[in-house]
Amino acid sequence: MEIINSKLIGTGACIPDFVLTNAMLEKMVDTNDEWIVQRTGVRERRIAKNTHTWELALGAAQDALADAGITAEELDLILVSTCSPDTNTPNTASILQDKLGARQVGAFDINNACTGFVSATDIADSYIKSGKAKTVLVVSAETLSRIVDYTDRSTCILFGDGAAAAVYQATEDETVGILSTFTAADGSGAEYLHMEALPVEDPLSGDRTVDPKARFLKMQGAPVVRFTARAVPLAIDTALKRAGVTAEEIDWVVPHQANLRILDVIARRYHLPKEKIYVNMDRFGNTSSASVPICLNEMRKNGLLHEGQTIVCTGFGGGLTYGAFVLKL
Repeated sequence: MEIINSKLIGTGACIPDFVLTNAMLEKMVDTNDEWIVQRTGVRERRIAKNTHTWELALGAAQDALADAGITAEELDLILVSTCSPDTNTPNTASILQDKLGARQVGAFDINNACTGFVSATDIADSYIKSGKAKTVLVVSAETLSRIVDYTDRSTCILFGDGAAAAVYQATEDETVGILSTFTAADGSGAEYLHMEALPVEDPLSGDRTVDPKARFLKMQGAPVVRFTARAVPLAIDTALKRAGVTAEEIDWVVPHQANLRILDVIARRYHLPKEKIYVNMDRFGNTSSASVPICLNEMRKNGLLHEGQTIVCTGFGGGLTYGAFVLKL
């Protein structure tokens, strides 16, 4: 039986123009640049003003298709990871399928918060390895500014908007592509990072009261950090073991951009120089599921990714969810 791998053939991104700096946040909430940078590493983030999530997704998708040198009609599956869609239904992937002019192929959304790109890549790889798809588009698009409370200094300093995409294609070359994936969830920590969808209340009650801030993202930072310190090494260890790859063979770790302290944990755990861990959170903040593919696209466009390199991507966040995959270029 022939072995089919999922090769990364293109990446793209769509980044909003408006920059929200720490200095600007100082005028909005009780905080300051030094406090933010010391605790998170974030100096600025992008905000999508008057822009739909699907518009960011479309820009990223078109960029990735152009980079891959293919047309939308060649796609067999479209996956969108987002926790900030414009509508609960229709899903963003269906809107994207139409806007791209793609064939009427499978298209669905994945809401796995900051682990979304890793989870979508896992699904794309499964479709390709099973023979159900040859070419899969994965897009991660987030407009977190719409669900952030800008009076809450513990969360508003962290998050930004953006989108990025990856195109995976089947190959019979066993030496390249996705070598392994791993995804998991620990729902016992759901309360630590959550956002209400529709209010849970009696629809027939005459006294219906909805907290105007119910739709905002809420986070308990300390338990999330403790979870991450356990979950990320577990995810990376499992993915490396499944791939038969050692830590010494890693050329790059591309982590979800949540907090610089977490990236320090990764560096120490795997005895990696910090130069091997890609970081751009100082410029973009936490863009949830879009953070890993934004990094990959920057690295690809800036000439940092080369044939033969081994890349480990890891995501972690709301759910609480976590995962990783190993990619050979």
